[in-house]
Amino acid sequence: MKQRKVPLRKCVASQEMMPKKELIRVVRTPEGEVMIDLTGKKSGRGAYICGKLEYFKLAQKTRAFDRALKCQVSPEIYAQLIRDFASVEDEFLAAKDREEDE
Repeated sequence: MKQRKVPLRKCVASQEMMPKKELIRVVRTPEGEVMIDLTGKKSGRGAYICGKLEYFKLAQKTRAFDRALKCQVSPEIYAQLIRDFASVEDEFLAAKDREEDE
């Protein structure tokens, strides 16, 4: 049986290539709103980041999302992304564990 190709994406904070399922997508919607996209299917420009809080803080320090999303991301939005990540972290880790079991 032919093995399927695993899509890889680069984390904007650590610059490490990882499987897409192990990263969290942050999207800038056509309306200009920046949010976390756990489904990976929302329309708009996306950037990927490792699922660790330290990388969100590193991305804020280096303004990585500003470059990746090609828009000015305010400190309030970075703070909101960190809060959103804290609330969806368990869901993200559970989905990651389900993928590993299969």
